[in-house]
Amino acid sequence: MVAIPTQPEVSDEVIFIKGARMHNLKNVDVAIPRNKLVVVTGVSGSGKSSLTMDTLFAEGQRRYAESLSAYARQFLMRMDKPDVDYIRGICPAIAIEQKVTTRTPRSTVGSMTEIYEYLRLLYARIGRTFSPVSGKEVKKDSVSDVVDYIQSLAHGTKVQIMVQLVTRYGRGLTEELDILMHKGFTRVYSRAEGNKAFRIEDILSGETLVGEKELYILIDRIVVKDFDEDDIHRLADSIQTGFYESEGECILETNSLELHTFNNRFEADGMVFEEPSPNLFSFNNPYGACPQCEGFGQVLGIDDDLVIPDKRLSVYEGAIACWKGEKMGEWQKAFIRNAAKFDFPVHKPVAALSESEYDLLWNGNSKVSGIRDFFDMVSQNLYKIQYRIMQARYRGKTSCPTCKGTRLRPEALYVKVANATIANLLSLPASDLYEWFEHLELSAHEQAVAKRILLEIDQRMKTLLEVGLGYLTLNRLANTLSGGESQRIQLTKFLGSNLTDSLYILDEPSIGLHSRDTERLIGVLKSLRDLGNTVVVVEHDEMMMREADYIIDMGPLASHLGGEVVAAGNYEEIIGNKMSLTGQYLSGALSI
Repeated sequence: MVAIPTQPEVSDEVIFIKGARMHNLKNVDVAIPRNKLVVVTGVSGSGKSSLTMDTLFAEGQRRYAESLSAYARQFLMRMDKPDVDYIRGICPAIAIEQKVTTRTPRSTVGSMTEIYEYLRLLYARIGRTFSPVSGKEVKKDSVSDVVDYIQSLAHGTKVQIMVQLVTRYGRGLTEELDILMHKGFTRVYSRAEGNKAFRIEDILSGETLVGEKELYILIDRIVVKDFDEDDIHRLADSIQTGFYESEGECILETNSLELHTFNNRFEADGMVFEEPSPNLFSFNNPYGACPQCEGFGQVLGIDDDLVIPDKRLSVYEGAIACWKGEKMGEWQKAFIRNAAKFDFPVHKPVAALSESEYDLLWNGNSKVSGIRDFFDMVSQNLYKIQYRIMQARYRGKTSCPTCKGTRLRPEALYVKVANATIANLLSLPASDLYEWFEHLELSAHEQAVAKRILLEIDQRMKTLLEVGLGYLTLNRLANTLSGGESQRIQLTKFLGSNLTDSLYILDEPSIGLHSRDTERLIGVLKSLRDLGNTVVVVEHDEMMMREADYIIDMGPLASHLGGEVVAAGNYEEIIGNKMSLTGQYLSGALSI
């Protein structure tokens, strides 16, 4: 017969479970203190999960669902009431189990922790776009930029504000000038006619003849001085008119000599760029996803690892699996024969080849055909069964050639913060990424804009490191994580949500962790507790039990010999309880 352990009195400060009979539980009565870190321990099969997951969590989830409207409940799965007399003082429950919660190939560590969402915001707000042609920053000129430029000129400088005269919709010059007159413009300016201004009325009447070459609409003329408020308003109106009339371009001529062009379109080097927005950096949105792989980062193509299964071999030793046999071996012989012409090391292991040498092996050059040329030949002969079999043998999931596995459209990678693209940050281990943010230098304006975003990123990155996941990259696929990694990532997300007055139930979160990381994990769980939550942990780790506010020991043994609360209390009370098997091992009375 098991002695009944002392437990907290039934009050508003505890969650009281009366008569729990799920699975092997034997009519268990137990009180769990609220807003504390509670460890439920015991031998395997003693009823820990039956008490926490199948009773406590199931009832907390069911009651929350019952609080929803009948319309909302129809979208939820049926939730059966656990076999228990009643549970008092329960709050909304969240279970963080040791299992991969998502199987979609789109979900990543970054999206699970919501760090990626804040990175998207960061790049949309303070990211700078650079042209891939010249490497220069792409900027839109605003009206204030043009006004500032005029004010920076030397006093007495004569400035003419104008735009290129363009005939549209097949209209002739006379018809275009007539429309400009109706809009209120009175003069045009010709650089081909000796930098002179002409009245539109005189041109239409035939008194003045003007060629169409280098002809501009003259909007305003001004001499630089100390401008008052009325002058600045006049300048701004004229510049805005120029941008509107030319659909984005305004030209200034200074002292009838130099032309200065301003453009409020987001373009440079003959390319039109996309303005940064959160959706531009989302591979789950058609606007931001790579058009070829549709945001998956992989396509069905020729798999490098199937073509070169053993990279320790050289080309001469037959590393290329598809270049074997009497007929296909001719491709290998041709490559080796011509290798000396472009100094390719045919005797060096493929793994030791430089990036340019490896690229040459695959893509060839003007002197020799590469592996891709070989598979192009195979594609042209697919009407023959042997070539169809060969292509199928070497096909597999491979990195998308357009986005190089980043999942994003090329325009998203033109945007940089501190000379790094969003793809660069996603490929860094979390520990290195945290260091990058620690040393990030921003201007005062950028700091003001990004302050709140950086706080959210910093909080989540710290938690990710504290739960021992500093080695993960943010682009790591969620369906490749272990159960323990997935559980700790969910912990990061919930801590970042700042929920209060909730019940968190975790299933052995310390499995696989170094003792140093377990200590950090305990700190994270205490942070959840300090926010005003009840944290219940199913655990066997001694360090976790030492740091717990309250321990419930299930037992005495497993299966039908278990299902009872053997002991309950703080760490000192558990090791002093002779009925607790866990307590005897912790105190040293028993050893393995």
